[in-house]
Amino acid sequence: MTTRKSVLVATAAVAAAALWYLFRPDALVISKTVNEPLPAAEHSVSAMAADAPVTLAKGQFHSNAHETKGRATIYRLENGRRVLRLTEFVTSNGPDVRVYLVAAGDAQGEAEAKKAGLVDLGALKGNMGDQNYDVPASLDLTKYRAVSIWCRRFSVNFGAAPLAETM
Repeated sequence: MTTRKSVLVATAAVAAAALWYLFRPDALVISKTVNEPLPAAEHSVSAMAADAPVTLAKGQFHSNAHETKGRATIYRLENGRRVLRLTEFVTSNGPDVRVYLVAAGDAQGEAEAKKAGLVDLGALKGNMGDQNYDVPASLDLTKYRAVSIWCRRFSVNFGAAPLAETM
């Protein structure tokens, strides 16, 4: 009888650990704030205005599955590098949350965004604050016109920002 009880306890412990890993309930209540400067601001203070970052596209976040607020702006830096910058950004935390560019005018539903096409810019650095993500130089910004905050583990679109060109 003790062997059976030991097996049940071990099975319950493994199941609990697996559920914790999959659902990460701690991530729902723990917030992480990021405050990165715009990469161009890291250079000398005496930089000329001509060397200032150029705004290529920008938009406001709207909520989908989770309340999401803030701005998304894509800049071209003086060295030609492109950066997506999230400012005044706030969303829910969760497991395996990613920043995607979506090949559509907006990203409301998960199925539509997946069908349109996604480019993964990396893991969300924090669910609050200002943060930067590199945008591949070869990416066509006339095609990828929305930013999505996406929980990859559960295929849930937390929120999105449709981008409008500024040039």
